[in-house]
Amino acid sequence: MTGGARERRTVDVREWAGGIRFSAFTAIMLGLVVLAVFVLVPTVGTYLSQRQQIAALEQSVQLTTDQVATLEQQKQRWADPAYVTSQARARLYYVRPGEVVYLVDDDLPPASIPLDQNPVSEDVHETRSDWMAQFVRSVTTAGLTQTATGPSTTGDEAVDPTPTTP
Repeated sequence: MTGGARERRTVDVREWAGGIRFSAFTAIMLGLVVLAVFVLVPTVGTYLSQRQQIAALEQSVQLTTDQVATLEQQKQRWADPAYVTSQARARLYYVRPGEVVYLVDDDLPPASIPLDQNPVSEDVHETRSDWMAQFVRSVTTAGLTQTATGPSTTGDEAVDPTPTTP
C-alpha cells in the first residue's frame, strides 16, 4: 500500500470467541451478579421512593409547624385586652359610651371623581338584532369547537368536572 496507509486486518469472531473460556466458577459468579441485580433493583427503587415520601412529609411537617407557630402568636395577641379592643373598634365599629364616630362614605380623592358625567337619556332606544340567530350561532360554535380545557385544580384537591345530582 502507498503513503503509509495501514493494512486492515480482519478479525475472525469465531477465533476470538474460541479463546474465551468459562469455568464453572465464572458461570456461578455471573449468575450471582445477575441474581443480585434482579433482587436489588426493586429494593433500591422502593428505597428511593420512600426517601422521596419522607422528604415530602418532612416538608409538610415543617409547614404545619410554621402554621402552628403563627396561630400561637395570634392566640397570644388575642389574649391581650388592648388588642381585642382595637380589633373591635376597627372591625366592628364599636365605640365607648360617650364617643362620637363619624363614618365617611365618599372618601375618594377629588382627582378620581369624574368632572363631567353624561346625563341619562330619557328616550328608550330599540336595538335591531336577531337574537335567535345569534343564539344558534353561539351554540353551534361552542359545539363544534376543537379546543378543550382540563379540570382546574386548586391547591392539592382536584375539581370533578362531572355534575352531581342530589
